[in-house]
Amino acid sequence: MAEMDTSGGGGHKKGPGVKKAKKLSTRVDLTPMVDLGFLLITFFIFTTTMSQPTALNLYLPKDTDKPEEQNKAKESGAFTILLGKDNHVFYYEGILDNSNASTNFKSANFGSGEDGIRTAILKKKSTTNPEDFVVVIKPSDDCEYKNVVDILDEMAINVVKRYALVDISDVEVQLIKATEASAVK
Repeated sequence: MAEMDTSGGGGHKKGPGVKKAKKLSTRVDLTPMVDLGFLLITFFIFTTTMSQPTALNLYLPKDTDKPEEQNKAKESGAFTILLGKDNHVFYYEGILDNSNASTNFKSANFGSGEDGIRTAILKKKSTTNPEDFVVVIKPSDDCEYKNVVDILDEMAINVVKRYALVDISDVEVQLIKATEASAVK
């Protein structure tokens, strides 16, 4: 609380033309203000909602009786996406072998236009039985983390419930490097 000090400190001096007022000393006790501050801080800490972490939904496969059939995918429903460097995206349908590598291996970008990966995913999804459709994502060593997050976002946007992140094979790495090298020339 505030208090006024009226003790001592100069009465009136007598003399010709001298009129000095009595000086008063003020002192403010800040203890209640500090208590109020801590009460307010405590109130705001307890009533504030903390930010909720954001996460992707994770769809797990159904259990089967035979463990060897657990991760099997039909060749007709498989759609493989390969992530290269400099935001390059490559894809193929089914199994890639030497006989169909030149016609089945295609390039795309992260856009949603005619040559975008979203269009390719939607086209494959519409022509495939939903129970057989599975996307295999294979990031190369040269791709950026942002590209992996972008392709996972595409899975969420296109409502693809069956997809897997898998290590890329040496044959696919060579094919990506050959395609990127031919695109540069």
